[in-house]
Amino acid sequence: MPRSRNLVASRRRRRKILKMAKGYWGKRKNVYTISKNAVEKGLQYQYRDRKVRKRTFRRLWIVRINAAARLNGTTYSRLISAMKDKDMEINRKVLADLAVHDPDTFAAIVKEATA
Repeated sequence: MPRSRNLVASRRRRRKILKMAKGYWGKRKNVYTISKNAVEKGLQYQYRDRKVRKRTFRRLWIVRINAAARLNGTTYSRLISAMKDKDMEINRKVLADLAVHDPDTFAAIVKEATA
């Protein structure tokens, strides 16, 4: 019995990889074996960096809160500690947004927490 190769599925699989490699430079975009490695590596970076993005934003929020807290006469760690003691549950994302876009509200929160 002759060997069955299922060319339709093979072609579809290769085309999918080459489509994902669009915009790559040189042979990485049009040579299957090279683009397969490039796409695989890109997907690994994508998976990793979805988690790194969360860390990066948290660091940014903390920097913003600390800067605004220091303008109001306290530090980040003292502010967060005071908010925990008063059971004020405002997450860092919202707190950083208030610090940047609504300093008066942020000052009121700092005053309430440290009072």
